[in-house]
Amino acid sequence: MDPEFLDWALADFSGYVAADELYDGPFCVLSAVDNRCYKRILYDVLDHDPTHEDIRAFLRRLHTALAVRGLTLRGITTDGSPLYPTPLAEVFRGVPHQLCQFHVVKDIVKAVVKAVSSERKRLAAQRAALFTARYLFVQRHLNTTERKTLWRVSRGLSQLYALRAVMEQVYALFDRRCRTQTALDKLAKLRCRLQRFPQVGETLKKLFAPTLEKALTFLDDKLLPSTSHAVERGNRRYRKMQKSVYRVRTQAQICARLALDMWREAHAEGRQQTLASLHRARAG
Repeated sequence: MDPEFLDWALADFSGYVAADELYDGPFCVLSAVDNRCYKRILYDVLDHDPTHEDIRAFLRRLHTALAVRGLTLRGITTDGSPLYPTPLAEVFRGVPHQLCQFHVVKDIVKAVVKAVSSERKRLAAQRAALFTARYLFVQRHLNTTERKTLWRVSRGLSQLYALRAVMEQVYALFDRRCRTQTALDKLAKLRCRLQRFPQVGETLKKLFAPTLEKALTFLDDKLLPSTSHAVERGNRRYRKMQKSVYRVRTQAQICARLALDMWREAHAEGRQQTLASLHRARAG
């Protein structure tokens, strides 16, 4: 990376980074983004699936870029990929590693929706409305009308209403008013409760996964973002670019396109000032 660009990207470094990988045919794009300022810091394009060694080398680049500027990494957020824990523990020893809350909750939401769908199929003849209202079981906030609808479609089906209660407890785990240990205690109670209901517990195996504990790390640091939205936003721009900007992709083209995108972001403020000046001049 050009030192001038890194100086700009790290000028107001928040101390928190989101890292992710994006697959594009035979290529893989690694990205590191400031998780509060939403500035892409580093990227790399691989012509193969990433390994621990690739992630380790990428993180060392990030470590070097921060070290030469006297900056400290206070926390890093990734999705649930097994690529990151080991290299992160080696390169950034002692730095809190947050798993993206969005990805963890998404897996649980899928499991709940799948459970509701399975129950709907079994009771299709009697409960035609159950399929239409299935997302009420995982929706975070319900108004009065939605609660009445939920009660109506799940009446007599206690196992389904229990799924809604489970989701409310899952969302409560990520309440920033709690500390990590408090959330872990709540999670332990929830798991004990599920063990008393084998049918529901078997459906929601995701609640017993160790990744859920890692998704609660952010509760002990008010500035550590709970999601990796910063890097995901850059990946969404890249996916849109895949469809509308170019069709034939090579490793060199992907590198060049990412570099151009980052330079445009670095000069965005100057462009906005120029446009504002032109508008004022036109208005007289």
